[in-house]
Amino acid sequence: MFQSQTYEGPIQEQYDLLSRQLDALLDGESNQTANLSNASALLNQFLKDVNWVGFYIWKDGGLVLGPFQGLPACVRIAYGKGVCGTAVKDKRTMRVDDVHQFPGHIACDAASNSEIVIPLIRNGELLGVLDIDSPLKNRFSEDDEKGLEQFVQVLLKHV
Repeated sequence: MFQSQTYEGPIQEQYDLLSRQLDALLDGESNQTANLSNASALLNQFLKDVNWVGFYIWKDGGLVLGPFQGLPACVRIAYGKGVCGTAVKDKRTMRVDDVHQFPGHIACDAASNSEIVIPLIRNGELLGVLDIDSPLKNRFSEDDEKGLEQFVQVLLKHV
């Protein structure tokens, strides 16, 4: 049975613990839907001041809604559109302090003010993105970006 631990101490140590917990949680399971579901639940438990945590899966040239925690969301996002589509096009993490200043932002939840999106790329193949929204502006720091990229690398071993 999975036992979560509390998150205290410096932010990088917190993300290290989170990544170890993810690895233990997903160990021995190969089902992508189950693993993405548990990953989004774990992040939702860990992160403060977020209103949506989830995945979009790359399929047929676009992003399709996958497992998530939060309010109902946009089902499809086109390549190059919004923060998620731009992260896919540029193949890089997008950290947006104020989504209302991002050209072409897709407002799935009017309460969202900042966002971070990390592409899921394994062996050069795009699998999708991790998308996290916050009602706070400037919610995501460089430390969050590094920690979440570390989390994604652990996740990619299990999907």
